[in-house]
Amino acid sequence: MSNATDSHTPHEPTGHANADPVQDEHQQHPVSTYMWIWALLFVFSSFSYMVDYFQLQGMLRWTLIIIFMLVKAGFIVAIFMHMKWERLALKFAILIPPLCLLILIGMMAIEGTHTFATRWGAFAR
Repeated sequence: MSNATDSHTPHEPTGHANADPVQDEHQQHPVSTYMWIWALLFVFSSFSYMVDYFQLQGMLRWTLIIIFMLVKAGFIVAIFMHMKWERLALKFAILIPPLCLLILIGMMAIEGTHTFATRWGAFAR
């Protein structure tokens, strides 16, 4: 006798690897994606070391180091922390607050430079 709430039909394979609905929710990503990102991280790390090897100085040095650092951090967050596959609301919840902090830090640095220049000009008279 069959129960009306039983969802099993005779044509469904039992013991199938995807029969568990919890297991179906997890998405598997190909290993090749992770290997490509690992290779790109290695390349960008090499570029960072090349900046020191060629003894670049000044603003060019720090600009290149920060650019390479941000690119590597972006790859790590997007792929290894699975942010690429998250919903947009979660991305905004995680990425917008640090972005706002960076903007505020930049504004404070500009204001601090202006204050320093104003005081230096006043004391130099």
